Amino acid sequence: MLDHSSEDPISRGPDALTQILLGLRLDGVEYGRCRLPRPWAVAFPAQRSARFHFVAHGVSWLRTQQSADWLRLNPGDAVLLPRGSFHIMASEPDVPAVDIDSLARVAVSDNIYLVGSGDRAAVAEGEVADVMFCGALRFNLDPMHPLVAMMPEVMRAGELAQRDATVPALLEAMEREMALDRVGACGILARLADVLAASIIRAWVECGCSDSTGWVAAVRCPRVGKVLAAIHADPSRDWSVPALAELMGASRSTFAEAFTRTVGESPAKYVAKVKMFQARRWIEREGVRVSVAANRLGYDSEASFSRAFKRILGHPPSAARALRP
Repeated sequence: MLDHSSEDPISRGPDALTQILLGLRLDGVEYGRCRLPRPWAVAFPAQRSARFHFVAHGVSWLRTQQSADWLRLNPGDAVLLPRGSFHIMASEPDVPAVDIDSLARVAVSDNIYLVGSGDRAAVAEGEVADVMFCGALRFNLDPMHPLVAMMPEVMRAGELAQRDATVPALLEAMEREMALDRVGACGILARLADVLAASIIRAWVECGCSDSTGWVAAVRCPRVGKVLAAIHADPSRDWSVPALAELMGASRSTFAEAFTRTVGESPAKYVAKVKMFQARRWIEREGVRVSVAANRLGYDSEASFSRAFKRILGHPPSAARALRP
């Protein structure tokens, strides 16, 4: 979680991107302390939640479906895969991988597990075991949200450590907890993982994506950024072109041209997309009825809302309900 501020993010924030980030949340879904005798390789299937890995003991290698190259991770390294894409973690490249769900797991609490040979006694004498702490974390933003979509497939904590003093401090704290293995360590590690993942994203936004083009560049534009921040702060509002133009302090034509040129799509299309992201979150995560979501977003009928939902997201609202945990 990046911030708990209850103040109006539009009136007080000095920067539009900061205003949007005030509402960004990253919540833990489940965590696993993995103890894996060498050699090992584990495949993590694609999912809607982000994936987080902290390497506590032993060298690990990471490869994604989009990259043929293996990324070496040393003890103390952490990575975040913000879009939860398919990837393999291994003790060395080219070891045949097994699915993460095929490994033995013992519940420590409601959402924390010991995975693989969680008990030291379960590791045969002479066997070398590597230890990782893994997590699944869910954004309150849709995976198709421009901010999430712009993030690199793999975000490595070490690459951001020099830009944010918080990152190495959190890595050191996780390393100590894993080494000491005290009572309640898994719960503390879960909280540290939440904070570290959020810190990785913050460091990337503040430093790593400062030269980006596209959405981040648009949101940093003072006039257009103010409009984007307002849309994301209150997606349920009836954001007409006249209302947005007034917020920007420009004529309708000047606003529409500036917005489309900077963001890459028309104001109406962008607003509709943000509304449907919000609707999918309501339906999938909170169990809101389709008719209620349609009413909240100002649609005259459930049918017109469902048509817009399918046109923008590619599937009907009923599919989102089916994904609800």
